Amino acid sequence: MCGILALILADPSSHAAIELHEALFSLQHRGQDAAGIVTCAPGGRLYMHKKNGIVAEVFNDGAMLEGIPGSMGIGHLRYPTAGSSANAEAQPFYVNSPYGICLAHNGNLINAPELKQYLDFESHRHINTNSDSELMLNVFADELSETKKARVNTQDIFNSLGRTYERCQGAWACTSMLTGFGVLGFRDAYGIRPLVLGSRSSEHGTDYMLASESVALDLLGFNIIRDVLPGEAVVIEKGKAPVFRQVSPRKSYTPDIFEYVYFARPESVIDGLGVYPIRQRMGQRLAARVREAWGPEIIDEIDVVVPVPETASVAAPIVAAALNKPYCRAFVRNTYIFRTFIMPNQKSRQKGVRRKMNAIKSEFKDKTVLLVDDSIVRGTTSRGAIAMARDAGAKNIYVASCAPEIRYAHIYGIDLASPKEMAAYDRDNAAICEDLGADRFVFQTLDDLTEACAEVAKSEGFSEPQTFEVGVFCGRYVTPVPAGYFDHLEEIRGKSRPLKALETARQLMA
Repeated sequence: MCGILALILADPSSHAAIELHEALFSLQHRGQDAAGIVTCAPGGRLYMHKKNGIVAEVFNDGAMLEGIPGSMGIGHLRYPTAGSSANAEAQPFYVNSPYGICLAHNGNLINAPELKQYLDFESHRHINTNSDSELMLNVFADELSETKKARVNTQDIFNSLGRTYERCQGAWACTSMLTGFGVLGFRDAYGIRPLVLGSRSSEHGTDYMLASESVALDLLGFNIIRDVLPGEAVVIEKGKAPVFRQVSPRKSYTPDIFEYVYFARPESVIDGLGVYPIRQRMGQRLAARVREAWGPEIIDEIDVVVPVPETASVAAPIVAAALNKPYCRAFVRNTYIFRTFIMPNQKSRQKGVRRKMNAIKSEFKDKTVLLVDDSIVRGTTSRGAIAMARDAGAKNIYVASCAPEIRYAHIYGIDLASPKEMAAYDRDNAAICEDLGADRFVFQTLDDLTEACAEVAKSEGFSEPQTFEVGVFCGRYVTPVPAGYFDHLEEIRGKSRPLKALETARQLMA
């Protein structure tokens, strides 16, 4: 789960980095491991600044922006996947040949070992990091070099992307910039990772922006044109309107359902579906599930419904209203602490839970509390919330999860955890309760979760998407998975842990 951006301004004397910087703040929830911006100034010179850290740290509260001129550029926020979190893997990536290409990537290539071998032995391109994003950039660059032209056109770019899709497997949404030419965006043939295009009128013409979520467009006054569709690319040449092209046959339209469950901001619209109304529907479905699983006698015991901050705050009041129970935001969230889920190691996640929220003791004392959480991955946040509720004097603690049990790896750009680290791995409901310290636990069903999303599509009059990528819940993935891939994933996780620990130690000493 990364955040990507591309911006091209009609005024050639304008400063794209300033607006890219603002937009990165709106997507900070998608990655807090590293941030970067690259721009292209008149004359074709590129200016880049990137490193590990959150946006404010990387750009020194905006002080670095003066050194990043140019009217077009791309931006990236990194959430570390199974690879290293070294500074070298901060994005965007750049290759000078051909034409000077930069790329920002959100997703994961599941045939990375084969691509690396191809680039080494056939294309003779050196790969400097463990990032599959660098692999994709070099595959694209290699295909683009086949034109043998001094300058490329839009059709050349589409043709090269089509051949890139034939080599790459997995999920991706990418923004890219060709030096002096323009910017482009493209999305995998299954539509797993999101990408949306917007426009804004100015006195010099029309500005265009690509982003992972519509909230970035809203912040800067852009209007949504439309989502980039599965297998589709869009090229925006300097001074010209966007050109869309299907560069690979669409294989499905299956957005990652975890965008709606957890990743995206509630005010975002992804693939035409509002995240907020979907989370409301999830609350309605969860209330029905609680009634079915526990019955009226257990529900009568509940004194108050409390959300586990922050994502569950949309669904929890819907659950409370449906069960005719009081609702209280009895956990106070520290807004200066970022998401613990995307912190680089378990120790920092555990410390982060205590830092990010605290309990209002009077709302828990001597009460049976129903905690509503968006999902349970490792259980770090839920375990911490349950312990705080106990410490505050709660009599009984029941927990309802808006998502089903997560027992399988996420292979499309979000390193949730090794399956063995997951709270629901090889555990039934009673064992999950014991492990997390709750008195009762109920999970939403997968059918109800997917239907909550599909209902919003139907209510908006959309025929699609109606199906979603849900492999983390059931182990059935929308793309083919190469033999031995999960062993490869565990191997690179094992190699990356010491590197991440070393990087964390360096940051603490800095």
